[in-house]
Amino acid sequence: MESKDSHVIEHMEELRSRIIKTLIGFVAFFILSFIFVKDIYELLIKDLEGKLAVLGPSEILWVYMIIAAVCAIAATIPLAAFQVWRFVAPALKPEERKVTFRFIPGLFILFIIGISFGYFVLFPIVLGFLTSLSAGQFEMMFTAEKYFRFMINLILPFGILFEMPLVVMFLTRLGILNPTRLKKSRKVSYFALVIVSILITPPDLISDILVIVPLLVLYEVSVQLSNIVYRKRLLREQAAFPIT
Repeated sequence: MESKDSHVIEHMEELRSRIIKTLIGFVAFFILSFIFVKDIYELLIKDLEGKLAVLGPSEILWVYMIIAAVCAIAATIPLAAFQVWRFVAPALKPEERKVTFRFIPGLFILFIIGISFGYFVLFPIVLGFLTSLSAGQFEMMFTAEKYFRFMINLILPFGILFEMPLVVMFLTRLGILNPTRLKKSRKVSYFALVIVSILITPPDLISDILVIVPLLVLYEVSVQLSNIVYRKRLLREQAAFPIT
């Protein structure tokens, strides 16, 4: 009993150590991002006509901090994935360690692709549509806080949701998920993705559709990738334990 308790304590200590290292990395990346935050800010508003308004000094600080935080999150993803991998690695077979380690760069790449899709594709369409509604009717003025809050709420979830195919492949590789289970839960998953889409987009039908469609496509891509990984896993198991 004491041996089991000490084993659990060791695991908790290891988990705490991994979390602390990840947080330290986030803080370091945040400070680095904050040093260059003005340059990042100028890059993000270069296509915007006119300047953004601020309602007070604290709003400037809030905008700079949220930009630095998003950059720090993106940079911390590989580190966090590596710490997770180090935590679960002792329980994996040598071959599984090599395979799962290869997923780490993919997480960062997919996060960047997701944010890029949100910023370069979805954000201009949604912003242009909402702006067109006020044409000739209202005098529109963007404040920095409202503008960046709208931008982050729209593009950041895509960075996270674009990780779905790789996460599904990873869990399938470990035997936690399989394509059959994903297909059976398709209706529930679709419903959850629709709810997420509605929550992260402005309250208009066009924005909802522009978000829902890519997410449903991502889910179907995840199912197909899970099917490929699952078949390869079965073939490896059959090769290792041939039926006589």
